Amino acid sequence: MTMIHGCRLEAVQGDITKERVDAIVNAANQSLLGGGGVDGAIHRAGGPAILEECKKLGGCKTGDAKITSGGRLPAQYVIHTVGPVYRDGRQGEPGLLASCHRRSLEVAVAHGVKTISFPAISCGVYGYPIPDAAQIAVQTVTTFLGGHPGLELVRFVLFGQDTFAPFDAAVRQAGETR
Repeated sequence: MTMIHGCRLEAVQGDITKERVDAIVNAANQSLLGGGGVDGAIHRAGGPAILEECKKLGGCKTGDAKITSGGRLPAQYVIHTVGPVYRDGRQGEPGLLASCHRRSLEVAVAHGVKTISFPAISCGVYGYPIPDAAQIAVQTVTTFLGGHPGLELVRFVLFGQDTFAPFDAAVRQAGETR
């Protein structure tokens, strides 16, 4: 855990669907109609209300974010963002991944969110190298917090140790470089 511009930034190992925060971020696909991994878990845990709201949103472009209620989840909102499929890192993937985090935070702030949890966007079937994704995610969040006071907690919730360790290291590094 580290403090960035008055906001607690942390990485924890756990299940994002159990997070008691204002909003959780969903690593969605462009249809927003559910999928595997984090997306499937959020839709299953949150129930049909999330899917019904997603159907009305008209999908989502890579790098953008849209919001729904949290359905049966402890979180009030789900912010759906579409991460890039990793090819070689030279097809705009870093900028798109940064945009996912920035747009999710912009949507959160616009809806009065004070506490938010992110998964490791694009690190599953989309193939983004986890250490690179962790650096981009933490750097983007840190930069955003500098210009947007009011957020109290940004948490990265990672399912496995292989994902947790690089995100935890990036959070610790962000605290040291301030």
